[in-house]
Amino acid sequence: MHRIAIVFLVLLTARAAAQDAPVSTTVVPVVGSAYGVSMARWLTDVEIINDTGGQVDVAIELVAVPDAPVFFTTLSPGQVQRFTDIVGQAFGMESALSPLRVTTGGRRSVSVRAQAYAIRGGEVSTPQRLDAYGRETWFPIRVLDNLGFSDELRTNIGLVNLGDQDAEFLLALQRVPGRSVAITHLRIGAGSLLHISIQSLFPMITDGNGFSVVVETPSRQTHVYASVIRNADNSAQFIASRVGSR
Repeated sequence: MHRIAIVFLVLLTARAAAQDAPVSTTVVPVVGSAYGVSMARWLTDVEIINDTGGQVDVAIELVAVPDAPVFFTTLSPGQVQRFTDIVGQAFGMESALSPLRVTTGGRRSVSVRAQAYAIRGGEVSTPQRLDAYGRETWFPIRVLDNLGFSDELRTNIGLVNLGDQDAEFLLALQRVPGRSVAITHLRIGAGSLLHISIQSLFPMITDGNGFSVVVETPSRQTHVYASVIRNADNSAQFIASRVGSR
């Protein structure tokens, strides 16, 4: 972690301890400012809402970007901090792709809302809402449903490791539940994100919709997600994982 991040988080934790209150965390699995297919630029807007009932100190980090600064602020009760293109506005960076961790000094985290959209030429795609998690989402087996790869659709898979050790992931592609047609194994470094197209994970895919990807990992501080994007206009749907079984 960047030295400045450590200083800010230590201060935040110390303030919380002085008030006999824990530190709360909310994670958005991915935010970014990045170019995608057809030179569409993807951006993420974020709102931080202090609905805790009291004044709170908040630290915001791009977990997978070690040299990124930390945005640190104090929010009054009911105050809303809005970021248009959070990577640029909060962190002063032109390009980055990372999980976003929001740390709040208190028993309850602030509320976090995020949405991603693409800009190509003068066109802006319909924003897709990104889920934010204030609790652990880990389960040994998680499933991403309703994925596709065709002339109309493309799919990206995200594997997030917020832990301090490497995480092992086993991914199985299925058309029929319980029947894997392809399997791949990945190791994701500590504090990092892999955001990758489904056909890069499973090159045997040539065309089709209605895929599922079953993800297994023993590492608890992990998140998995998918994004299904319509090629014609870059409108997209964020796919959260569900608890699965073998």
